[in-house]
Amino acid sequence: MISNRPGDPKRCVATIARVRRVMSGERPIFGICLGHEIMALAVGADTYKLTFRHRSQNLPCAVVGTSLCYITSQNQGYAMDERTLPVGWQPWFRNLNDGTNGGMRYWELPFVSVQFDPEAAPGPVDTTFLAEEFIATIDGC
Repeated sequence: MISNRPGDPKRCVATIARVRRVMSGERPIFGICLGHEIMALAVGADTYKLTFRHRSQNLPCAVVGTSLCYITSQNQGYAMDERTLPVGWQPWFRNLNDGTNGGMRYWELPFVSVQFDPEAAPGPVDTTFLAEEFIATIDGC
């Protein structure tokens, strides 16, 4: 699990390199917030500073290609540019307030990440199932 914290993901050069090495294997990886941005940079996507940061406990994020929407907790100033995702990676969630990417996943290996805090407390618990699914994936390895 690549956890969250504030800051510019591009400054995490050593961590990006380490994540890139780990991603050469097949072990499950789950990125949260900054971890999502670091994973994006590790696979070759780009990030940018948000004009209006995400600082709230009630931001709607939709699952791309579905009618599912979850209320999320977010606290970040950067986002991943999903137009720069390499082949094999797909947008997973989208922030409905500003259209920014809210998550990505790789279809061939168990690599997923989200821009929001699925483990948030206090705050919405709509997406705690994501952490539970990740733990189940690890248990299955």
